Amino acid sequence: MRLRFGDVTFDSGRRALFRGPRPAHLSPKAFQLLELLLSKRPNAVPKDEILEALWPDVVVTEGSLAALVKDLRKALGDRAGDHISIRTVHGFGYAFDGAVREVPDGAPAPHRHLLVWGTQEMPLVEGENLLGREPSADLWVAHPSISREHARLVVTGERAEIEDRSSKNGTWLGSRRVEGCVTLADGDEIRVGEVRLLYRGPASALSEKTKSAC
Repeated sequence: MRLRFGDVTFDSGRRALFRGPRPAHLSPKAFQLLELLLSKRPNAVPKDEILEALWPDVVVTEGSLAALVKDLRKALGDRAGDHISIRTVHGFGYAFDGAVREVPDGAPAPHRHLLVWGTQEMPLVEGENLLGREPSADLWVAHPSISREHARLVVTGERAEIEDRSSKNGTWLGSRRVEGCVTLADGDEIRVGEVRLLYRGPASALSEKTKSAC
């Protein structure tokens, strides 16, 4: 399960948390707490239930839970005066408070295609993959230089193509601006706005003599 909220991507399958392209460090207990609160959203979870789930065979104080919540808030970027994702329900427990979008995995491509942004890998699915600044995009790149619907990548078997979507700052393949539909090769550097992405795919993709899917 992959969930997005703000600039955060929560990936339960990979046991990973990202803020933009960068991994956010969470202790196993903090990750387990976040997973529990997300699974119960928007309901509040009693402290007793949290303590039993996180420390089933150990007696701990509520102070240990409060310290864990503090660490989790720091990892999520919650700050005093800003929107708090982890809400304290005084005298009861905690709740995850905020808009969350589930990211569908889609049908996996029969061949491995992905974009690499920093340390984050973004797999492409068979068919259309929309890249943009909005969290609703298939390939979400949260950067102000990116248009809401910046580019489209289409995967057909071993082949992947990219097309600009009339973005404000353009889509570039190396030093060449993308015009129309362009076939990608393994190792290509893609620049969207000010963000650089690395495409990884089958090395044989360019040898295919198939009609463009764009």
